[in-house]
Amino acid sequence: MPLIKSISGIRGTIGGTVGENLTPIDVVSCATGYATWILQQGVGDTIVIGRDARISGALLDALVVATLKSMGLHVINLGLSTTPTVEIAVIQEKAAGGIILTASHNPKEWNALKFLNHKGEFISANAGAKILQIIDRDNTEFCTIENLGTERYMEHYIERHIELIFDLPLVDVELIRSKSFRIVVDCINSTGAISVVPLLEQLGCSALLINAEMTGDFIHNPEPLPKHLTDLSELLSKGGYDLGIAVDPDVDRLVFVGEDGTPFGEEYTIVGIADYILQHQNGNTVSNLSSTRALRDVTEKHGGQYFSAAVGEVNVVEKMKAVDAVFGGEGNGGVIYPALHYGRDALVGIALFLTHLARTDQSVNQLRRGYPDYHISKQKVKLNSGDSPERIIQLMEQRYSEVSHSNIDGLKLEMGEEWVHMRKSNTEPIIRIYAESRSILQADKLAARFRAEILDIANDS
Repeated sequence: MPLIKSISGIRGTIGGTVGENLTPIDVVSCATGYATWILQQGVGDTIVIGRDARISGALLDALVVATLKSMGLHVINLGLSTTPTVEIAVIQEKAAGGIILTASHNPKEWNALKFLNHKGEFISANAGAKILQIIDRDNTEFCTIENLGTERYMEHYIERHIELIFDLPLVDVELIRSKSFRIVVDCINSTGAISVVPLLEQLGCSALLINAEMTGDFIHNPEPLPKHLTDLSELLSKGGYDLGIAVDPDVDRLVFVGEDGTPFGEEYTIVGIADYILQHQNGNTVSNLSSTRALRDVTEKHGGQYFSAAVGEVNVVEKMKAVDAVFGGEGNGGVIYPALHYGRDALVGIALFLTHLARTDQSVNQLRRGYPDYHISKQKVKLNSGDSPERIIQLMEQRYSEVSHSNIDGLKLEMGEEWVHMRKSNTEPIIRIYAESRSILQADKLAARFRAEILDIANDS
């Protein structure tokens, strides 16, 4: 099982050998590097931490807190929480940074330390590189007994998070309450049970909960894709409910399911919410290069301009700031609404979507049918050890130099309403291929065509 140190933090599987898995030694080393970087920034000495309900979460929490205190930093511990809640707490408490203990949609044997800056946003690539350099030097000096940090618990922050959502002008709490929505929620055995559920209760919704026990022993693959949400869809197909909601373990990804069990589509989470926001606020939108074209269509329909960014939340946020976007996100169900904060947030996504649904007075399926219908195919090419993915993508760019394209993250080719995005994996010797078209059959054909071309180039080089 792997250990992956990257510019965004450290992740891996629990147990095993130091340097090859996520062991206590690796956790302490990484937390020490982050603490050193924080102290170098001179922006404060308080760090917010929170975790999802993973089995290993309490263990990592103890290791990280002890390490930060031994570096003279003071810890605000939110305990069981969500990624967006930790981000908001960093802002509200004017902290120097934050650490989220979660492996997001990865299986239960995984965990991770994800680092935030003093703005409550994921650290930049430059900051991540500096932290990795500090970790590699391994010459940290720890505090004496007189200068140890402290820890205090603030386990009310999900409640505060919900209050801030309700204060947003585009969240119509009373209108949602008047609809008495009936909702099925898949909490995936994590902190959706203590965040999505109270949000819905305060919005006057009645919720049937599944997988609500916060054991961290995920009952199905925790990535909220249709193939993993069969129980949720089956319950909805029996009738009696208005929609379904599923989140990932740290509640930063959000998907909806229609009243009859039909998936709304993870790509369309940001499309539906953008449509609502842009009806009431003029502006631009941003998503990553591998997200559906439907966001562009909806944005231009409302008179705004759409921009794309490299894959990764930090890249989307950077582009949103550059173009003053009123909304952005990622096609995996990641909603970023800067009126609240610059981070993927399933809770604010739910409140905005329910307001939209209430105002249109439509069913979820009716709402979905009103949007352009695109389909994405995802394939990959496994490379030989001597193959250079950068070189192969460069040759593909030369081959398609006359086609409208972007090379800010691999290569994306725009061909009318169709597109293909090819990018190397950061963790495996593969090139990922994403293709979108008006039908899944055509999208599959498009992806297969470029997969074959990449293999031809690899074999010839």
